[in-house]
Amino acid sequence: MDQTEPDPATEEEERAEESSAHVADRAPTDEEGRLADESRDRYESEAESVAEHERSMNEIGADEKGEGRIA
Repeated sequence: MDQTEPDPATEEEERAEESSAHVADRAPTDEEGRLADESRDRYESEAESVAEHERSMNEIGADEKGEGRIA
């Protein structure tokens, strides 16, 4: 695959975009809000165990080279 260089106009647009405020284009619909609340409530109790598992996996993989290895 060929590597390309962005043209100056693209770079300028990216600089303008990265410094602009990042906001949602609209408020969530009632259904989206309800589903988000349900999801948060359903998985809230698992949040700490998931975070601990991630930390553990990061420690295990910290010294792996390349894509890791198959045990």
